[in-house]
Amino acid sequence: MTELSEQRGLAEWLPARLAASSPAITVMGDVMLDGWWSGAINRLCREAPAPVVEINRRDFAPGGAANTAMNLAALGARVRIAGIIGQDEAGRELKRQLQDAGVDVRNLVAHPDMVTTTKTRISSGGQVLLRFDDAARAIPLEALNTLADAVADSVRGQDAVVLCDYSSGALEGPVRSALLDVLSGRQAGPLTVVDAHDPRPWAHLQPDLVTPNAQEAARLLDLRLSDEDDRPAVIESNRDRLIEATGAKAVVVTLDRDGTLLLPAAGTTHRTWARPATEKQASGAGDTFVAALTLARTASLPLTTSLDLAQAAADVVVHHAGTSVCGTAELSRYLESFADTALSAEELVRHVQGHRSEGRRIVLTNGCFDVLHRGHTRYLNQAKQLGDVLVVALNSDDSVRKLKGPGRPINTVADRAAVIAALSCVDYVTVFDTPTPIPLIDMVQPEIYAKGGDYTPEMLAETQAVERYGGKVTILDYVAELSTTAVVERIRKGDSAALGDSAVEGAVNGGAVT
Repeated sequence: MTELSEQRGLAEWLPARLAASSPAITVMGDVMLDGWWSGAINRLCREAPAPVVEINRRDFAPGGAANTAMNLAALGARVRIAGIIGQDEAGRELKRQLQDAGVDVRNLVAHPDMVTTTKTRISSGGQVLLRFDDAARAIPLEALNTLADAVADSVRGQDAVVLCDYSSGALEGPVRSALLDVLSGRQAGPLTVVDAHDPRPWAHLQPDLVTPNAQEAARLLDLRLSDEDDRPAVIESNRDRLIEATGAKAVVVTLDRDGTLLLPAAGTTHRTWARPATEKQASGAGDTFVAALTLARTASLPLTTSLDLAQAAADVVVHHAGTSVCGTAELSRYLESFADTALSAEELVRHVQGHRSEGRRIVLTNGCFDVLHRGHTRYLNQAKQLGDVLVVALNSDDSVRKLKGPGRPINTVADRAAVIAALSCVDYVTVFDTPTPIPLIDMVQPEIYAKGGDYTPEMLAETQAVERYGGKVTILDYVAELSTTAVVERIRKGDSAALGDSAVEGAVNGGAVT
């Protein structure tokens, strides 16, 4: 069975393998309770031109750091949470739900002078109308000291620590000092992930990962991002500054509907693309993303694959109403849903025509993509960035045999299509059985035809077909040492992965290359 440290693609069995590893993870930070109240609107109030919402349903769910903990538990981790709540009804409800999910709450400090942070949304007809927040103006010093005393116990023996610092104050003063004392200078300590509005105060920890959103990253850089800006390009151009400001081994910038951007201190960047929903009441997808990313990295999944898995988990919860979690079984079903997604050429053309009518540029690339490796994923991410919609055309099993010999493909076209379709950068997958993809190119007429390898456009038979209708051929990076043939040979010989193939992931697990 494939070692998780060598797994380059997503598959339906992967979430269960990660859950089986059952890592011990501590989540520490700003916990809160999310309220979702809904009802019907039939009239305006007399006092003002405001709608009257007749509440008929009240739902509550752990939010903030508590939602990250809930997601980790749902994905199979053994979770311990540390934070501060009040001795109030909201605090009791929050603690009860965490306990019911199997989260260890012994370091959840309840203080009589503390108000449990509660964010309540009022909605009607699927539309959030209002949110009101109830929170303490200041956290009692006694509560902070109690939590600080629990830091060592919270971290001891754990595989990972997630610090959720949303500027509400639970990680301030003595708590921050205790965390810096316990986690600084670690050699083989826990993987450390900082999910903070401002990660700079944690730079001394040299965390393995920090996960700011685009606006938080912009503030770190003293930049203003507008809707017209190419946010990934602006952020990527400032990678070194972000690494320096955060002290991290890798920065993952979340871009909401535009996916995420991985900026490692060493190695190449990596993008994911979201599959957003129109649901207006979804909340907490960022917590799900951080939870899945942490679980995957703790289980030694490569960083780029971990990012793709975390994006898939976030894509699941954005289709849920309210604050919710993505569990192992649901994530497996989501990945399994890509198994039958290869379209016929005719179906593909219909989809492409719709995208083109909306002004989107189509990128087409093709290949065998038999045993997926880092060269493939890097190449497909580069291809996606050339346009708006990426179509991957796979060689059929028969055509692979003709190209590669009787021992290939290793994986059937159905399996290859499922793995490729699960990558967030890929929009559509199709299969062709002709010697070249020229018949498919003639049908789809992509604006850009991308090819990877040590070619020039003049060397490709497809170039004339593409240029005939006004398209463009683009040659992407060629990674000579990364080929499926080399990977297959290594597997057949029983050789382990070479250090050089793994180094690009960065030393993001306590300084170790995985």
